[in-house]
Amino acid sequence: MAQKICIIGGGIVGLATGYKLLSTNTNISLTLIEKESELAYHQTGHNSGVIHSGLYYKPGSLKAKNCINGYHQLIEFCQKEDVPFELCGKIVVATSEQEVIYLNKLYDRGVENGLKGLKKLKKEELIGYEPHVTGLAGIHVPQTGIIDYTKVAQKYGDKIQELNGAISLNEKVEQLNINKRAVVKTNKRDEQFDLVINCAGLYSDKVARMSKPDLALKIIPFRGEYYKIKEASSHLVKHLIYPVPDPNFPFLGVHFTRMIAGGIEAGPNAVLAFKREGYRKTDINLPELWETLSWPGFQKVALKYWQTGFGEMYRSFSKAAFTKALQKLIPEIKESDLEPGGSGVRAQACDRSGGLLDDFEIITDQKCIHVCNAPSPAATSSLSIGQTVAGHANELLNL
Repeated sequence: MAQKICIIGGGIVGLATGYKLLSTNTNISLTLIEKESELAYHQTGHNSGVIHSGLYYKPGSLKAKNCINGYHQLIEFCQKEDVPFELCGKIVVATSEQEVIYLNKLYDRGVENGLKGLKKLKKEELIGYEPHVTGLAGIHVPQTGIIDYTKVAQKYGDKIQELNGAISLNEKVEQLNINKRAVVKTNKRDEQFDLVINCAGLYSDKVARMSKPDLALKIIPFRGEYYKIKEASSHLVKHLIYPVPDPNFPFLGVHFTRMIAGGIEAGPNAVLAFKREGYRKTDINLPELWETLSWPGFQKVALKYWQTGFGEMYRSFSKAAFTKALQKLIPEIKESDLEPGGSGVRAQACDRSGGLLDDFEIITDQKCIHVCNAPSPAATSSLSIGQTVAGHANELLNL
């Protein structure tokens, strides 16, 4: 008799997990449930579309292992399935002596993670890659690329259905009860499964608490806002241009990103979203906001890093301040070169002690697997994360 598996969440990680499970097991029945009317609607659909190389991540961490493994799987998948992508490369630019120290550490980390072809750039060499950039030093990362992750996710969904998996849209999970089997209650049905895999992204902690009420982390939503570079000024950017990341907040730092469909994005900032799916400043959900503000971990983060948070909020409301941040990399950029772009919301797990979880977090118990922290580079890593989660599932079900 086939083992029944339910995946909650139709983003790129849930879809990759379903695809990996079905492509390696013939004796399972898989149902993927998504509350929206289409796949890849939230974090995946608002992704900036960068194929990450694995440069930044601590060697041996889940992020490093899955990003590098996932990178190669993603490229192979896209070549096989005719999903457009481009390995255009990027440069990371240091604009201060302190950043040069971090830049050299970053280079060493990239080498340790197995990246080939990294090149340190002196000040005068930067202009060979990016004529309009000003910096003290840089790194050229040839592996970095651009892609449309919505198209990738949709292709994963096609593969799931080709392998006889079921995808149910407009279906929201309301309860998860664990007895001898896992009972999933939705707005449409109650159904028993042998295993539930939670890939609910911005709501992964809420789903996890349905079976683990003592879960010691909470998802804090951070909105990232972008500007677009007007076409007349697009000549200012040739590749992808990144700053040296802040060790305390590696997900901060505005940068320039070429898009696979054309055009250039600049950003993002990172501000607290007042709603988990709050893509606009005016999006507010008071109960969700209170959950964030009352979480002890968030209070500790806010107390310790209030100046950083205020700076991000200021850039959210001030185009001039946003432009000034971009001018650290390209001094020629002006306010008039920018027009409003899109936004995304990052699901950032925070523990009770005020730690913002940097690595992926996958929690396994008897009948459930919860993917509770899968921020960037989760899209690049999706097939590898899916493979990892599928491995846990195989162990739990003795497949």
